[in-house]
Amino acid sequence: MKFYKMHGTGNDFVMLLPEESKYVESKNPSEISKQLCDRHFGIGSDGLILMLSSDKADLKMRIFNADGSEAEMCGNGIRCFAKLAKDMNIINKDKIEVETLAGIIVPEIIKSDGKNSLIRVNMGIPNLKPESIPILGFEGKDSVINQRIQINDKTFLNVTCVSMGNPHCIIFMDYDIKSFPIEGIAPDVEHSAWFPKKTNVEFARVISKNDIELRVWERGVGETLACGTGACATAVAAKLNGFTNGKVNIHLPGGILHIEYETSNVFMTATATLVFEGIIEI
Repeated sequence: MKFYKMHGTGNDFVMLLPEESKYVESKNPSEISKQLCDRHFGIGSDGLILMLSSDKADLKMRIFNADGSEAEMCGNGIRCFAKLAKDMNIINKDKIEVETLAGIIVPEIIKSDGKNSLIRVNMGIPNLKPESIPILGFEGKDSVINQRIQINDKTFLNVTCVSMGNPHCIIFMDYDIKSFPIEGIAPDVEHSAWFPKKTNVEFARVISKNDIELRVWERGVGETLACGTGACATAVAAKLNGFTNGKVNIHLPGGILHIEYETSNVFMTATATLVFEGIIEI
């Protein structure tokens, strides 16, 4: 089976074209994802992305995490998806509509030099309703902004929660997050009873009105070099808390994502890169 290895700001994926995607979908995509994403016994990636036909949009994207769970959406993944679809002539236009479990997402290729493409994605309207995230204990409230919750016997955190089609719990910190051991607390937040569908966890430090430093613990994956929906959710959370303006650069270990949140929709601009292609037997 032919595959393409790609990354968006260091968040890496095994990508399949429609024929291979249809085959995998007909088998057991969850188990195949765990096999292919394994960095020791497989290809190695944060997720597996299937490219499928759609009766609602130009194409349909399904993404499976390294642990086999299916995610609603992936901001870095959809940039890779758009690049591959255009490069392989699956779609012959720069702006496409993609069906996801989070709704229709619209990526647009701004420029391309072959291996790399700069892509702007309309990520849609963020949802702040506690029931939509979901987070328990705040039913009937309009949002969860800078609210204190207890994670375990020793840990209380102030969190802001945002859904970008998938759940995000953002924690703003005043000190150096590069050296902060997020692996010590992030799994507890991800699996906390507050979040019945688990959650992605963002650790953010505001550098200025236009810049945020971010590390992300992705649901079903662990820490990744970048997370597109996490960057968008963090930009929204920062503006809601009065920390930043509508345009912000999110500095992640894998690079910078440019996020715009002026009125209703969130826009993300960054690159997508083809690393290599190959053939694997499954």
